[in-house]
Amino acid sequence: MNREPRRYQPTMPSSLLEAEATPEVAIDPPIVRAKRTGVVLCPDIKRVLFRPFVPGDDTRVMKILARVMALSEVDAQAQLEQVFAEFGNRHVEMEQFFIKRYHDVRRHLLTDTPLSEERKLLIGAYFTNEYSLEASALFNPSMVWHPDQSGLDEDQRRFVLSLRATGEGHISSITFRSGRIDAQNQIHIDPVSRFVTPPDAYPSKTYEKSLIDLKMSELKMRNEAVGRMLGELPDLFTLPELEKRVRQVQRQWPSPGADAAGQALLELARSNYDLSYEPDNSLSERIIFPFAPNETNGIEDARFVQFVDDDGTRTYYATYTAYNGKVIFPQLLETQDFLHFHISTLNGTEVQNKGMALFPRKINGRYAMISRQDNENIFIMFSDNLHFWNSKQILLKPAYPWEMIQLGNCGSPIETEAGWLVLSHGVGPMRKYSIGAFLLDLDDPTKVLGRLKEPLLSPDENEREGYVPNVVYSCGGLLNGRELIIPYAMSDYSSSFATIGLDQLLAAMG
Repeated sequence: MNREPRRYQPTMPSSLLEAEATPEVAIDPPIVRAKRTGVVLCPDIKRVLFRPFVPGDDTRVMKILARVMALSEVDAQAQLEQVFAEFGNRHVEMEQFFIKRYHDVRRHLLTDTPLSEERKLLIGAYFTNEYSLEASALFNPSMVWHPDQSGLDEDQRRFVLSLRATGEGHISSITFRSGRIDAQNQIHIDPVSRFVTPPDAYPSKTYEKSLIDLKMSELKMRNEAVGRMLGELPDLFTLPELEKRVRQVQRQWPSPGADAAGQALLELARSNYDLSYEPDNSLSERIIFPFAPNETNGIEDARFVQFVDDDGTRTYYATYTAYNGKVIFPQLLETQDFLHFHISTLNGTEVQNKGMALFPRKINGRYAMISRQDNENIFIMFSDNLHFWNSKQILLKPAYPWEMIQLGNCGSPIETEAGWLVLSHGVGPMRKYSIGAFLLDLDDPTKVLGRLKEPLLSPDENEREGYVPNVVYSCGGLLNGRELIIPYAMSDYSSSFATIGLDQLLAAMG
């Protein structure tokens, strides 16, 4: 049997062969292609972090504790020394994490006998494991200018690159890199730390009752039990106050509805939280790992943008998708220094699906967002409140062969003198993803001024193999002078950069 690939041989209809050439009435814009830089970021399996190891139910936890407690003090110390000899050079702050894990499980101990510090650390080690956060992929990058531009040569600018890192269990998190771009648009990636450090995480200090109540209605979880739980709380309440009130209602009016309502309320509250790192944690050491209940299966595709408010305040926002294994939840992350982050839920009837991207400033006094609610078209939304989005209008539909399955954005719009430049992705035959672009009016971005008929970037033979083949994808680029820098993922495995002149790109908009 012949196993050679079948090649398609097109045939030209005789009518076309015989037809005389006719002059073109209009000249199409030139086809432009982005230039690849050759800079590639691959996942590094050696970058590992601590994760709690939870070995089954409480009975198994108690059995493990009993075995560790049966060790003599000499044997316990020898085992601990072996752990530090094997793992001590792979992590910082290992002792602190072991002690934390000891306190997490100490309630299962069958005795209150005081323990040595060595035995506490050893118990913590048995309930800890390493997680290789980039074991599977490092992809879907987003790029913004770094808040600190000090200490650079005159022709350089420093950037922050966020990436989606995927490891064991296909759980995604946000990781960072930094680098510099010079006047020749050469990209220099800073050295990457061997260590990975999760942040300290805290629930939000207070919650607004009216917002929580509205969000429960949007989730179709608003019932009598929710009314009772929220009704006795102040307009601003804390997580401990909510937990106490939930327990009261569940005790006084027990029912399956009250149990479900209480769980939903607490999960919603815990989806709004804060993260902080120590200043000596380098940017590449910082990792935003799933923390809230709605993120248990991953944090996906953060689209960062530096937002300038009416008073000149600069804040970095990122829209991202939280996934709990069943439902996706669009979330909003904000920071001013990449050391302290606030995470909150996005609300409103039109907060749906993936691919939301915020404009970098208000337009006519309102926030604006690119979105894709229907898995097919690109929409635009406006709102007076950054956290609530209740209306949309269609902006762009698939029109060309390379995008006929689906359109979406590749990051926040970029302001130019000609209009808002938006990178897009299109899905064509064989589910191939390509990157394109379109242009919106500066004052009225519901008006499309132009779009590319052909993609800027499509996967070549070196980019088409990966976890999801035939994909190039970006979550946001930057303008460096008159050059557009496009960080992009290659088939959901690794990441690279491409560039194209802004004037060349604008001239190709049809």
